[in-house]
Amino acid sequence: MTISKSVSGKLTSPDSKSLWQNENVKAIALFLISLALFLAFWEIGANMKWFAKGMPPASITLQELWWWSTHPFFDNGPNDLGIGWNLLISLRRVAIGYTLASIVAVPLGILLGISSVAYKAFNPYVQLLKPVSPLAWLPLGLYIFRDSELTGIFIILISSIWPTLTNTAFGVANVSPEYLDVSRTLGASRLRTVFKVIIPAALPNIVSGLRISMGISWLVIVAAEMLLGTGLGYFIWNEWNNLYIPNILVAIFIIGLVGLILDSIFAALEKFVEFGRKS
Repeated sequence: MTISKSVSGKLTSPDSKSLWQNENVKAIALFLISLALFLAFWEIGANMKWFAKGMPPASITLQELWWWSTHPFFDNGPNDLGIGWNLLISLRRVAIGYTLASIVAVPLGILLGISSVAYKAFNPYVQLLKPVSPLAWLPLGLYIFRDSELTGIFIILISSIWPTLTNTAFGVANVSPEYLDVSRTLGASRLRTVFKVIIPAALPNIVSGLRISMGISWLVIVAAEMLLGTGLGYFIWNEWNNLYIPNILVAIFIIGLVGLILDSIFAALEKFVEFGRKS
């Protein structure tokens, strides 16, 4: 039996590689079986009236999903857009609000992590505002901005800023003192220490906070858009007013799929940062 080295430097064998492949095959098979059982239960349950009145069967919902997926960008006016346009509108709002929140949260988090005085001064604001529901900011945003687009961005910003800020502050505050001692011994300036030592050491925590903030951003915008007009949230609300449940389920699936993709991107970034830190 031949033995080879993996990327991590550990000894591996064809048997262990085959086992890893078999685990993935088994996981995929289990997923497909569970999905088939779920769809069968849904189809039979809806046809047998086991669920709430008007609950559509899986077949009709899948037909609607196929239709919306193959006709995503029609435009019959602002209140009748394809789901692709609504998705892009939601993503645009999330991108702007999330970017602004990150621009504020990362530097402020570094400041709070470095300075105990700043932490004690600003931490009460963080603890006071962090638990506030995003929808509680909606009326205030509408009153201040008088614009649904700006209100949506404001809600994303105010809701997603806290995980990045707190994770950044925690990561910076817990940088190994040995790193800082070496930096001082070498005569590095305060600013150079921040950029060359503190930020790289705290980067895994920063990325983790950014990942959580992205999840919150995507979660919040859908709820906010139900009252703002346009976007996936408005699409769901409009279909509810039409009492057409299949389209609501289609939108829920697309929201979940996009959320999964966004989270997977940040998960890959987390692994990359961790790998770069260890290597």
